[in-house]
Amino acid sequence: MTSHFIVQIELAAPDDLSAETLVSLRAQETVRARELAEAGALIRLWRIPTRWANIGLWAADDEAALRSTLDSLPLRSLMTITISPVVRHPSDPDGDCNQRTDQR
Repeated sequence: MTSHFIVQIELAAPDDLSAETLVSLRAQETVRARELAEAGALIRLWRIPTRWANIGLWAADDEAALRSTLDSLPLRSLMTITISPVVRHPSDPDGDCNQRTDQR
């Protein structure tokens, strides 16, 4: 069964990383993100204005599988990642409010 996760990613490039290398990594990151979206792993992605950071909705079989997927990102070595598993809220406006998926 697929689980969903909110993933917050903060990026920090070291001072000794060349601009050329950074441009290349960002281009590779764009391609990889598209691949993961097409595969259904990356569902939504929001940029956090004024920071080199984003929040995304991701899908994976479990957190270990998600971590493996995130490790495939070309910019992974520059990332600090926070993962929070989530389940549908009974009052989710996009779903059936009578269907409970979590008893807490």
